[in-house]
Amino acid sequence: MSREIEEIWFNIFNYVNAIVDSINPRKLLFLGLDGVAPRAKMNNQRSRRFRSAKDYKELERKLQHYGDSKNEEEFKNNCITPGTEFMNELNRQLRFFIAKKIEEDPKWRKFNVIFSGADVPGEGEHKIMDFIRQCQKL
Repeated sequence: MSREIEEIWFNIFNYVNAIVDSINPRKLLFLGLDGVAPRAKMNNQRSRRFRSAKDYKELERKLQHYGDSKNEEEFKNNCITPGTEFMNELNRQLRFFIAKKIEEDPKWRKFNVIFSGADVPGEGEHKIMDFIRQCQKL
């Protein structure tokens, strides 16, 4: 695993910790990542990604012309898409992090944690709202 990716996990874990510290959940923490989007939205996202990739290549070509191009591999935000290797690993890393926090941090044992990863269809905020609606029905 590259140092850059390890740093990303570290920053994500620290951010989740900061959120938990600031909101101080008493009963429940729901973490919902965006999963596979509906087909219509998927087509829209795909066209945006292609346009973004084209723009990036054009910028890279201009930078090379001026001798200011980076040859090192950079993190590409296209990998933050459900089904990619990055998102599969993010699911795995977050599940590990949650289990470790529950095991080691007494504060995390005081509330339930629900994790809906990128392997579950739907946008994160919709998953959270669906959960709230289901709870209201009970």
